[in-house]
Amino acid sequence: MTELCVRGKKMAGGMVVLQLFVVLLVDLPWLVTPSQQVPVLLWSSESSLWTDGPSTHGGHVTTDRHLGQYLDSALMSGPRNVLLFLQEKLSMEDFTAFGGVYGNKQDSAFPNLESIMESSPSSLVLPSVDWYAANILPTYLKEKLGVSPLHVDQSTLLELRLNESIPSLLVVRLPYASSTGVMAVKDVLRANDEVIGQVLSTLKSEGVPYTAFLTALRPSKVGTDTDFGVANLRRQLLALNTPNYQPVSFNSTTNIPCILFWASNITLHLEQTVLDLTDSTFSSSEASFTDGSSCNFTDSILVLNYANGFKITFRLQNRWYKVSARYWSTLEQVEVHNGTHTAVFLASQASTPRNYSFHCQFVSSLPAYGPILNNNSSRDSATSKWNLHITEFQIQGFNVTGLKFSYASDCAGFFSPGIWMGLITTLLFVLILTYGLHMVMSLKTMDRFDDPKGPSISVPQTE
Repeated sequence: MTELCVRGKKMAGGMVVLQLFVVLLVDLPWLVTPSQQVPVLLWSSESSLWTDGPSTHGGHVTTDRHLGQYLDSALMSGPRNVLLFLQEKLSMEDFTAFGGVYGNKQDSAFPNLESIMESSPSSLVLPSVDWYAANILPTYLKEKLGVSPLHVDQSTLLELRLNESIPSLLVVRLPYASSTGVMAVKDVLRANDEVIGQVLSTLKSEGVPYTAFLTALRPSKVGTDTDFGVANLRRQLLALNTPNYQPVSFNSTTNIPCILFWASNITLHLEQTVLDLTDSTFSSSEASFTDGSSCNFTDSILVLNYANGFKITFRLQNRWYKVSARYWSTLEQVEVHNGTHTAVFLASQASTPRNYSFHCQFVSSLPAYGPILNNNSSRDSATSKWNLHITEFQIQGFNVTGLKFSYASDCAGFFSPGIWMGLITTLLFVLILTYGLHMVMSLKTMDRFDDPKGPSISVPQTE
């Protein structure tokens, strides 16, 4: 009986472990994301708080240990009043897609933040911080300052009386757009920026020295995490396309290629007509095919002139972003002109560092293929229903060397939802099999089959 009880407890324990893994299988899609980094912005009213800048090489991720080094230097020698702006979601792509050109903040969603980072005596940008390190930031600051965090907004901040000698930790929670629309996201980010400006203006009017942080609870990954359609099921890091035909190139005044473009399929969907422009795009040898194109350090325009009267224009801009401290190449918009009407497709989410090319499996305005292109011709009834669909899209408008694309920044996440499901399911079955083998190997054969407390069983022998 004792052995049976032990065996029953093991089986019950196995069921508990199985239930635990099922719970983890359900919850892991919320816990795992293709991008595990969020930006952290730091600035202060005191100078010389950060003498050593972070590593800037590609792919560098700031861990909790490195983040602690930057925070310790600020908390030890800087003001004891700490302000933490904690946004629900934020990624470096937000600053790229919705930030303004350096020196021109008219269209930026972060005019206050950009001005603050430029004018602050001390500022530091950590573009890729481990998600775990950013999430424990409130707890870390609480332990270092020895005070509990106080969640405030603009109205409650006016009622507070901060003392320079007494440490304080103020937390301002900022939302993120629940809608996947580009304009909805930009409006929310602009509203958050106004809150940041108003809060800091209040502290400045009271003459209170402070150190401020801006980060998020999780990454937003603009343009990739909101849609799990076909367009996001692969990631291709390409150094060179090897198609059956050469990419379209436009040469500068020195007869050196400055714009490259390639695709496996280009289709224009009109109201009642579908035009396949692939062959006419890459088989044309006429010099006039790219008439109207131009390129310089800040702007690149590629114009494709077709014999049927249509014209497709790709407009790229090379812009310096103060927050990310680097140049980014952005496909601002794509225009389709038929000689009478012009359809404008916005593509501000198609961005990459200046030295890279941009690649995406699908760049399309069709709803089933993601939000890369958005038809902005709602006021023109003739073009409002036009759609442009490009497969295996790759373009490079800056830092072109010859007829080869540079390393490609892809629009898709490194791991698709299907890959994560396969990995997690495989891990689950391996763990269940391992536990089952362990249970089987731990079974022991009983050496007695009678009750040791009662009389022994006697079997008479007959001759």
